[in-house]
Amino acid sequence: MLEILDTTLRDGEQTAGVSFNDNEKLAIAKLLLEDLKVSRIEVASARVSKGELRAFEKICTWAASCGRIGQVEALGFVDNTLSIDWIYEAGGRVLNLLAKGSLKHVTMQLGKTPQAHWNDIRSVVSKARFKGMEVNLYLEDWSNGMKDSPEYVRGMIDELKDCGISRFMLPDTLGVLNPLETFSFCSDMVKAYPGLHFDFHGHNDYDLAVANTMAAVKAGVSGIHVTVNGLGERTGNTPLASIVAVLNDHLKVANRVQESKLTPVCRYVESVSGIRIPNNKPILGDAVFTQSAGVHADGDKKGGLYMNDLLPERFGRVRKYALGKTSGKANIAKNLEELGIQLTPEQIRIVTKRVVELGDKKENVTTEDLPFIISDVIGGATTAKEKVRVVNYSLQLTRSLKPIANIKIAIEGREYEESSSGAGQYDAFMKALWKVYDRLGKSHPVLVDYSVSIPPGGKTDALVQTEISWSWNGTRLRTRGLDADQTEAAIKATFKMLNLIENINI
Repeated sequence: MLEILDTTLRDGEQTAGVSFNDNEKLAIAKLLLEDLKVSRIEVASARVSKGELRAFEKICTWAASCGRIGQVEALGFVDNTLSIDWIYEAGGRVLNLLAKGSLKHVTMQLGKTPQAHWNDIRSVVSKARFKGMEVNLYLEDWSNGMKDSPEYVRGMIDELKDCGISRFMLPDTLGVLNPLETFSFCSDMVKAYPGLHFDFHGHNDYDLAVANTMAAVKAGVSGIHVTVNGLGERTGNTPLASIVAVLNDHLKVANRVQESKLTPVCRYVESVSGIRIPNNKPILGDAVFTQSAGVHADGDKKGGLYMNDLLPERFGRVRKYALGKTSGKANIAKNLEELGIQLTPEQIRIVTKRVVELGDKKENVTTEDLPFIISDVIGGATTAKEKVRVVNYSLQLTRSLKPIANIKIAIEGREYEESSSGAGQYDAFMKALWKVYDRLGKSHPVLVDYSVSIPPGGKTDALVQTEISWSWNGTRLRTRGLDADQTEAAIKATFKMLNLIENINI
């Protein structure tokens, strides 16, 4: 069974602009070990900050209470007993010791001889084991060590292989390797030291982290390091979701990760990290299970002709069929089926023509836009009527005071007024809106994502597109609003959603 160590909470937090608080770290640790079932997690660096210590203590307390403390690891340094004491007193029992894996790092950064560094490492390992701790060893800059000073790497492992180190961890610290080099270097380690456990730790500077990690597994390493969403310094680390799919489909290597839990866990980390998952990110991106061309939708309908082994259901997702200038009638039919709308073949032809026209104008058409397009080009009983509309609203923004919204809306022709304060103008508007819904005993969708885009050029009067994702009865929907004012654009997106769920049985 291949071991998978997730280092989102240590190496992943080195992503520029990312800092998890202690409660977020604990939540992520639980998701990784309990839901995803990764083998191990690396969650902290010793002596970094009081916040780091507080989070590490919380994770260790929880892990000890449920028998998982041996799966929780922390990075420490060759600093006599300072790192050992920091980790041990916080409740940690596994030390990942950072040592120098290349001759340049030893001589130029530490200013020491190799033997002096190895003696220091042996001393720290001995002291940690005396306290009952498990020790793994990082060979920092190992990839350059193998390129420039392989005799140093061999000498280091020869010196330390019998001193009680559980795992020798081989980092491509600067992301310099390609798959051929990774396979060759890892094979050298595995063949020369068949009794040792080796981990590979990849970085993505050349966009080769997944390929390199795959090569390392083929070479026979016993463990690999990953991060959720590929977070990490510079271009990041090996992304968990991608390598799990490769392990399962291409290498057929046994591992414990639960594929069906990947999407919710990765989306949670996206929300707390503030680093968005790109639309085309394999496995996770909004677009990766979306077919655009009409011929693809038609082929899928006739026998799954444009599907591969990466079925979206494996990851808790569904296949989508995009709407735009390459859409065919099969795309439209698939989307109408999702909304529960039935049209005649002639009506589908008319709607398809309109969608293609919008696509030619670079309009972004979504499934949720279809009822409004139908209303525009066909009319009739299947169309989206404006059952909920804004009559009027006033937003007040005063420095040092919470924004206030006063709103009047109409539902099925009857008007209602409410007011509320909020963290921002849109938040105040939404709280007033939901007061009306609560008063009427009406359920409402939950906002799950909010993004704003404006064209480049720096014009203050440019149109703003606000795109909001909603959860409604277990379905994720998305609506857009366009206006020169961001809040007005968001309000338009909101009322488009309210009318959608009023008109369509979703």
